[in-house]
Amino acid sequence: MAIGVALLVSTDPVTIQHFSHALQELSISPDVCHEVPTAVGLLNRRKFDAVIVDLQLGEQSGLILDEARISPSNQTVVTFVISSGDAEGTAFRKRSEFVFERPLSVESIRGTLKPAYGLILRERRRYFRCPTSVPVTVLRPHMLEVRCNSVNISEGGMALSTFVPLAFGEQVQVQFTLPGHEVPFSAKSTVCWFKTGHLGVRFVSISDEHKAELQGWLSRKLEETLPEFVAEQFQVEKAISVQ
Repeated sequence: MAIGVALLVSTDPVTIQHFSHALQELSISPDVCHEVPTAVGLLNRRKFDAVIVDLQLGEQSGLILDEARISPSNQTVVTFVISSGDAEGTAFRKRSEFVFERPLSVESIRGTLKPAYGLILRERRRYFRCPTSVPVTVLRPHMLEVRCNSVNISEGGMALSTFVPLAFGEQVQVQFTLPGHEVPFSAKSTVCWFKTGHLGVRFVSISDEHKAELQGWLSRKLEETLPEFVAEQFQVEKAISVQ
């Protein structure tokens, strides 16, 4: 099972082969794209854990890096460029967090990915949605409460199973208790999507104590889904982040 997805933008078959192999070794699924406009469109529609841009694409390389930084879902994505060391790519190198230098090999790619791996895992954790069903009460001002069940929970919100048609943008209060916990959570939230039978809420205000508790619970759940060698690295990344 892949722990994350990397957008790889390149037209070079050998580069694509090397990166696909190195990424899969780390349980990261490569999503290969050959054209800049297609890559820009993907950044507007999907969430990625890493973006890797081949500077052989020329001036258009910068469009991808710029789009990643303004995309609502990918503003904090870990960015890489593949450079040939020429002067043309200097500006683009400075706009990314990590640089792969040509000539490339699977070993050299591993060497650059290793120090970046903790950041990729951290990005994955921020957007991790844990499938879980717990009773949820949705409180609305001057209206009857809605009792339903969660579908999944993340740091930023939750999906609910209900046929009650709440309006997009409606301000609500959600109350629930995490599995294995006794103290109920309460969070001011906004309805961010609705379709028949399901809706999503985004947490607007949650106490620091509950936020930390939720992050800890999600971290443990994420670790349960990781391959053993990835879980070990995840533990290292967590230890570093709390120092």
